[in-house]
Order: sequence, then C-alpha cells, then structure tokens
Amino acid sequence: MSWGTELWDQFDNLEKHTQWGIDILEKYIKFVKERTEIELNYAKQLRNLSKKYQPKKNSKEEEEYRYTACKAFLSTLNEMNDYAGQHEVISENMTSQITVELARYVQELKQERKSHFHDGRKAQQQIETCWKQLESSKRRFERDCREADRAQQYFEKMDADINVTKADVEKARQQAQTRHQMADDSKADYSSYLQKFNHEQHEYYHTHIPNIFQKIQEMEERRIVRIGESVKTYAELDRQVIPIIGKCLDGIVKAAESIDPKNDSQLVVEAYKSGFEPPGDIEFEDYTQPMKRTVSDNSLSNSRGDGKPELKFGGKSKGKLWPFIKKNKLMSLLTSPHQPPPPPPASASPSAVPNGPQSPKQQKEPLSHRFNEFMTSKPKIHCFRSLKRGLSLKLGATPEDFSNLPPEQRRKKLQQKVDELNKEIQKEMDQRDAITKMKDVYLKNPQMGDPASLDHKLAEVSQNIEKLRLEAQKFEAWLAEVEGRLPARSEQSRRQSGLYDTQSAPAVNNCAQDRESPDGSYTEEQSQESEVKVLATDFDDEFDDEEPLPAIGTCKALYTFEGQNEGTISVVEGETLYVIEEDKGDGWTRIRRNEDEEGYVPTSYVEVYLDKNAKGAKTYI
Repeated sequence: MSWGTELWDQFDNLEKHTQWGIDILEKYIKFVKERTEIELNYAKQLRNLSKKYQPKKNSKEEEEYRYTACKAFLSTLNEMNDYAGQHEVISENMTSQITVELARYVQELKQERKSHFHDGRKAQQQIETCWKQLESSKRRFERDCREADRAQQYFEKMDADINVTKADVEKARQQAQTRHQMADDSKADYSSYLQKFNHEQHEYYHTHIPNIFQKIQEMEERRIVRIGESVKTYAELDRQVIPIIGKCLDGIVKAAESIDPKNDSQLVVEAYKSGFEPPGDIEFEDYTQPMKRTVSDNSLSNSRGDGKPELKFGGKSKGKLWPFIKKNKLMSLLTSPHQPPPPPPASASPSAVPNGPQSPKQQKEPLSHRFNEFMTSKPKIHCFRSLKRGLSLKLGATPEDFSNLPPEQRRKKLQQKVDELNKEIQKEMDQRDAITKMKDVYLKNPQMGDPASLDHKLAEVSQNIEKLRLEAQKFEAWLAEVEGRLPARSEQSRRQSGLYDTQSAPAVNNCAQDRESPDGSYTEEQSQESEVKVLATDFDDEFDDEEPLPAIGTCKALYTFEGQNEGTISVVEGETLYVIEEDKGDGWTRIRRNEDEEGYVPTSYVEVYLDKNAKGAKTYI
C-alpha cells in the first residue's frame, strides 16, 4: 500500500489530511501543557495546605505536637509536602520530555510538509507548462493545416481558370507550397511537444508524485508513531512517581499506626500534673452553737478579728485547696508589695523632703482588716478593681524561680533551665579550650599572632563561665528545694493521709510566722490567705471590666527607684506622676504613669500633692 499509487490523484486531500495531523499533534501538546499546569497548581495548593497547618515556631501549637496523634498529623503534613513534590516532578518531566520535544518536532514536521508539497506543486506546474505548450503547438498545427488547404484550393482554382495569367497561377502555386511547408513544420512541432508531454506526464504520475506522496506518507506515519510514544511517555511519567507516592502513603499509614493513646495520656499527666495532694474532707460546721462557730478553710470571715486565735482546720482539709485556687491572686490584690519599702538614698535625708512622709515602721495590717475594709467600704471595691487591673499588667512576667507554677510544673521548668545553662556552660568551655589552644599556637609560633591579644577574650569567656555556673547553682538549689518537697510516687497515698495531719496544729498556732504552700514557693502568711483564696476566683470575672482608678493628686520623684519586685514601678528622679492610691500605712504609695503603667513606689521616695477635692484624699501632716 502506497499513497503514490493509490492516491496519485488526491494531492489536495492529502494536503488537508497532513494539516489535520499537525493540528491533532498541537492539540495533544496543548493538552499535556494544561495537565502540567494542573499538576503545578495542585502541588502548590498541597504545599500551601501543608504549610497552613504546620505548627508555628516558638508558639503553644509547637508544644502540642508532643502527642503521638499530633505527631501523626505532622507526619501527614510532611508526607503531603513530599506528595506535592512528586506532582511537581510529573509536571517538570512532562514539560521537558513531552511538551518541549513535541513542540520542536511540530516545527520540524511543518517544514518537512511544506517542502514535500512544494515539490509536488513544482511538478504540477511543470506538467501544466508542458500541457500548455502541447495545446499551443496543436492549435498552431491545426491553423497551418487549414491555411495550407485554402492555399491549395486557391491554386487549383487559379490553375483551372483560363482568364488568369500565368504569373498569377505561379504565385498561387508558390503560396500553396509555402503553406504546406508551414503545416509540416507545425506538425513536427506538435509531434515533438506531444512526445515531451507524454514523457513528462508519465514521469509525473509514475515517478515524481509517487515519490513525493511516499515521503508524505512516511512523514505522517512518523507523526503517528511520535504521538504514540508521547502517550506512552505520558503514562510512564505517572508510573515513575507511583512508588514514591506509595512511600508517602506508607509513611502516613505508619504515622497513624504509631499513635499511642496511653503515651498521650501520660503526656497529659506530665504536662498538667500539679504535684498537690487531693483535698481532704471538710469539717462539719456546727451552727447550733452560734457563740463557738467553727471557721473552716472556705469561710469568708476571720475569727481572729474578734480575738480568737484558734482556727479549727481539719487534718486533711488544711492547705489542700491549692489545685482549685489561683494562687496568691487575691493576696496580690489586697496587699501592697510583700517586702518593706527600701530606705531612701543616703545622700539625702527623707526628713528634708517637704511634705514627704517617712517610710512607716509599723507592721503590715492584718489581712482580715483589709478584707473587712474591702467588704464594708464601697470605694475600696473600686480600688480593689483597678489595683487588680494594674497589678495584672505588671505581673505578666514569669518569676525567675517559676514560683507561680505548681510543684511538678515548676520542677520541669527548673530542670529545663538547668539543662539550658549546662549547655551554655559547655559551649563557653569549648570556646575557652579553643582560645587556649590558639594561644599555645601563638606562643610556639609568634609570627602567627600575639598571644597577649587573646588574654582579654579568655578572661571574658572565663567570666561568662563563672556567671553561668553561679546561675546554674541558683537554679539547681531551687530544683533541689522543689524535689525535696515533692512527695515520692510510691508514698503519695501515705502522704495524702498523714502529711497535713501532722502539720495542721502547729501551722495554725504559728500563723504569723513564715509559711509555705505545698509547692514551696509561697511564703506569705498562708493562714490569712487561706480564708480569702476561695473568694479570689469569684472576684476575678466580676472585676475584669472595671474602669481605671481616678487620680487623687500628683507626685514628684525625689530619688530614682528601680521597681524590681512584683507590683512596683520604676521612677526617675524629678519625674512627675499621678497618685491613684495614698499610703495605707505600709510605706507604699500607688502611682500611675499612663493608662498601662501603674504600681507602688516607696512613699519616702516621692513628694505627694493630693487634690483636696478628690474623693478619699487626705493631707499628710
């Protein structure tokens, strides 16, 4: 089967068919190109999806991925990222191996097709030229034959006429001969052109056209084969990434199988375990004897205000409400900073300050008095609310010893801090060793450097190591203190039943002495705090949205004060600030710099100017 013999007369149809084949190839190229764009967009969307749900660094989310279920989810995100990478590989391979190659091939195919059909048209033009020459010679031969016949008839007529002169007859004879000669010449030309045309026509239909059509057929078959190869490559490129995609899916399955609910439950215990003992039973309060009413841990009043120091705490209930109470919250709201105010600088005497009251020496008034004042005085509630707001702004930072955390969590934080300091110490020691080795090299080879130039750096590193060691010792001491106070796991049940029973009586009798919470971090008068801790959570939500306390005057800082303790505020000498709460007799005055900065400063450090018209203001004498 050959297009040259079977389709010798279908030049135009073959031209249309080959153009259609190129269009099909270009359509396939466009299809693959759109597929690559889809793969790229899909990969991009998968990557964005994986990135969207990745935990943010240095955030609480990152801590949540300790759990096996979260780790499995994180592994799924990572595998999906690799999965997206395989779709990018598909897109890149299809672009390089199919789209680019076929686009180049199409250009070559168009040039080859153009060349073949140009040769075909050239052969057609040549045969058409031969045909025109044949037709022209044929018409000339026909015309010359007619002229020769007419000339012969005219000669015969003149020769038969007796009236015609002999000269005219001779002239007619010569004319007839000339015409016959021209007819013979035209006949010869016609015969020559006819032979030439037949030869050209034979060559055209049996040689030129078959060869051209055969080349076109081969070109078309190569195009078809190339499309088949491209389709096969299209499938192979997909099949190549299937093993890697399968590994990604296997990784997801493996991550799912690694989920351990027991381990997650243990992590929850480690993350939130406070280390406190469960609370014991609450003592029965006998209301049938109103004169000898027993005050329990959750009572809201204090019988010590009536001069009755004995507080009847149950052995198991004493101090065991810690897990359910926000520690030190109400105490930090009802009292000024725990430490007594520092004396003013020695360079100036507080007595020389006009209107500047001395730091009082009297003891801090009992918590019960402040609480009773808070319960009975309406303006005090407002003070309490703004005080709570102000202190919450200042107390946002975590204490250095993590004393705001439960025992177990505090131990973990301290252990983590100790480990970090040990790593820093090791790093500094490695640096010191490196500097020491470099100094030795300089000593042996002075031309490489001056050994004395490293002394300053070596001293600085040694100083840093000493500082870090002191810091580590401090945290290790806190850690040892916490670990010494934490009950052993095997002794929890025994300590739960007997620990607080042995401490309850002396603890109540010595309520004025330094007391500690079960985590060893609270050293305020716990017998006073225990009476109002239950109330702390009740006041939290109630006072959150109160307005700031209005200013009752102004003050000028006489000395610079660095507020390093909780609830205090730093001031600079000569600075003017607002007074929002005067000295309550504990040597501290509450001031405000702006809406977000307020706290306590020693009264002897400021010169106070109270507004006489302000509510609750009084004049220092």
